[in-house]
Amino acid sequence: MDSALRTHISEILNKPIHHVIDLQGGDISHAYKISSDDHAYFLKTNEADYALDMFQSEAASLKEIRSTNTIKTPEILGCGAFNNLAFLLLDYIPTKTADASDFKILGKQLAQLHQTTQENFGFSNHNFIGKLTQSNTEHDNWLEFYTYERLLPQLKLATEKSLLKPSETPSEAQILSVLKPLFENIKPSLIHGDLWSGNYLISENDVPYLIDPAAYYGHYEIDIAMSQLFGGFDQEFYEAYLQEAELEHFNQKRIEIYQLYFLLVHLNMFGYSYYTDVIHIIRKYF
Repeated sequence: MDSALRTHISEILNKPIHHVIDLQGGDISHAYKISSDDHAYFLKTNEADYALDMFQSEAASLKEIRSTNTIKTPEILGCGAFNNLAFLLLDYIPTKTADASDFKILGKQLAQLHQTTQENFGFSNHNFIGKLTQSNTEHDNWLEFYTYERLLPQLKLATEKSLLKPSETPSEAQILSVLKPLFENIKPSLIHGDLWSGNYLISENDVPYLIDPAAYYGHYEIDIAMSQLFGGFDQEFYEAYLQEAELEHFNQKRIEIYQLYFLLVHLNMFGYSYYTDVIHIIRKYF
């Protein structure tokens, strides 16, 4: 971190910065742990032309989740641009490895988050899934929202990038026909939107936190689908979720169709290594 940015962050915090540590693991942005005399903070920076929009939409998602008082998110301390560099400044959460009891709390609190609802599917602003834009234009039914704001844009992008052939891509009519019977009587729930194992934390005092959300009002099984896609959630998480939500099970057909969206995102971001998984679900259902 250069000295000018360090000074700028110090001014936002209104306290001197004594230590800055580069953190590893971010695919998209640079990350730092910043320490003052009495506290630690988490800073993300990015130079891309879309970065400020990305951080502002992330902050909006964090605020929406935090406002429900169901599951914690890190406090937002600053979001803006400095010398052509966008940044997001958050409270730093010291963490530990999750155990069974932590997963129970996480599952229960996620189910409570999902009880937050509104009239339409979508969100007050568009946001990002990874570094790809995610449209949240509101619809009054889930079939239209998932078809037009989720699957079709990613399928279009994949064909434009020659990652899928047009002949491999289901048509709008096919998607609507297949999904209609699966998408009946679905109500909007506030969801994290990108809930893989890297996007939750368990604090040292056993409190779950959600980070890096791509929130909107959608179907609760979207979060379940992503949590199952790349692993990292214990069975206690799902059992506690189902108990709190008073559900018997999840619908595995819908889970796979929701995973198709995330796999298309990975195909479009990271390339052909995700083709086999994408085409498997397309051929299975469409």
